[in-house]
Amino acid sequence: MRVLVIKLGALGDFVQAFGPFAAIRAHHSTARIALLTTPPFADLARRSPWFDEIRIDRRPAVWNLPGLIALVRRLRGFDIVYDLQTSTRSSRYFPLAGKPAWSGIARGASLPHSNPQRDLMHTRERQREQLEMATISAQPAPDLSWLTATPIAFDLPRNFALLVPGAAPHRPAKRWPAQHFARLASELDRRGLTPVIIGTEAESPIARQIRAACANAVDLTGRTGIAEIAAIAAKAMLAVGNDTGPMHLAAAVGCPCIVLFSADSDPALTSPRGPGGVWPTILREDDLADLPPSRVLDRVADVLAWA
Repeated sequence: MRVLVIKLGALGDFVQAFGPFAAIRAHHSTARIALLTTPPFADLARRSPWFDEIRIDRRPAVWNLPGLIALVRRLRGFDIVYDLQTSTRSSRYFPLAGKPAWSGIARGASLPHSNPQRDLMHTRERQREQLEMATISAQPAPDLSWLTATPIAFDLPRNFALLVPGAAPHRPAKRWPAQHFARLASELDRRGLTPVIIGTEAESPIARQIRAACANAVDLTGRTGIAEIAAIAAKAMLAVGNDTGPMHLAAAVGCPCIVLFSADSDPALTSPRGPGGVWPTILREDDLADLPPSRVLDRVADVLAWA
């Protein structure tokens, strides 16, 4: 049997699909399972135990005939497709794939996720229900030991807190101000918890601002891959960050997390979740500039049971 799973991104959404990936693999234990994804997640998917093949979706434009032909070839030949992206775009892949057995929201799908309230559900519960409607009822927590065992190329402090000051470039409202992260870093360092800053190269200016206030902070921005971030988070005492992909990774591997939300996203729908579905600590302000470092530090004290 040949099975295709579709999950294109972004990082947080990809991490939220770890449970469904594992459930599909367990349900189709003897099948050959391929994943259709986008380039940023191909390496992570290849490291995982869930897929026999990774196929890349280059998202060709409708006028790109060679690209569309290549996409059709990547979609054809499967007995069943689990569309975990469930977007307008991925639903259009149903006829391109030859209309096989299809779990998703495409019109005419044989295994539809037919709950009209699906868009009001958290991603985790929505995908669980989608698979249940496709007859996959057993969905235990995924084993992520393959991820946390990723080698780390850095010497980390003995006791450290992960700081995640970035967010998608087109979503600036999701960012807690850099000066607030700097103040938090100084307070953590004063209490014996070394701040370790992660993110892309684009977050390096923020990291420099944090280090200007806290010289002991460790700047790893632009120096870690996705899998390495997960391994680092598994060793951290806690993580504090915006609603962004690395916080989903940190929560998934069991790191205690404090996630900062603005009005730009709804934690009821998109919050990171930990093993077994555990919710992180959530702090929300419509404008994150109004969230003072003292309030975040209070929640850090609660999480770490500081006196």
